[in-house]
Amino acid sequence: MNRKFFAFDIDGTLLDSNKQPLDSTVEALQTLRDAGHFVTVATGRSRFHAQDVIRSLAFDNYILCNGAAAFLAHQQVYKNLLDEEQLHAFVAEAHDLGIDTAFVGMDTAKRASSLNIEKMEAAMHSFGAQLPELDMDFPEEKEVYQALAFYDQAYEHYFDDKYSKLRFVRWHENSVDVVPKEGSKAATILYVAEQLGIRQADVICFGDGQNDREMLAAAGVGVAMGNAVPASLEAADLVTASNDEDGIWLALKELKLI
Repeated sequence: MNRKFFAFDIDGTLLDSNKQPLDSTVEALQTLRDAGHFVTVATGRSRFHAQDVIRSLAFDNYILCNGAAAFLAHQQVYKNLLDEEQLHAFVAEAHDLGIDTAFVGMDTAKRASSLNIEKMEAAMHSFGAQLPELDMDFPEEKEVYQALAFYDQAYEHYFDDKYSKLRFVRWHENSVDVVPKEGSKAATILYVAEQLGIRQADVICFGDGQNDREMLAAAGVGVAMGNAVPASLEAADLVTASNDEDGIWLALKELKLI
């Protein structure tokens, strides 16, 4: 069997509804590693939000910030930062519209405003994170891998054509990720696979969210969890059981990979 490249989203995929990995998921990851396959996280989280999962599930490789950063054997091999000029312009426009924003670095995040604390907290608490502290000068001091904009469907697609170097990807009813226009989990996964000499046909991705749609479509085999959003279900080659129902293990069994 050719060496495979396995990429797993975290929230709604590796973790169940209680934010814990199922025993079957832990066993599946170890089985893949023992077979010599390449196994990585591919998440919208930054390193400081993903580190507990990385540590507890023994990941040496991880793709973070929706593909803006990649690490092999804990060493960074890829970086794709937000355009500073367009980020500054977007944050200013968002503030004028009453929309809060936050900046995400590799190991910290800071917010640019405090217009609606409750809306921001609802989004951040959904994956166990805390509201970032206020620091409007963060982009002048640290690298910004992605940003967060806290708006609901009322502004869906409002900014899409205004910023040629930014892309807006919803991950919560109250929030979107702001990422580089050409950046995605998919693009970084394919880049890393090429560096490792692994064919696209041998890339297998698991996910559930809107930000997983592209990697599921680009993979040799894209597996959507049973709890996935409609766009990811449509992009996938295979739909498995949910993240609460041994979905990862069952898909790997169906694909005869464990």
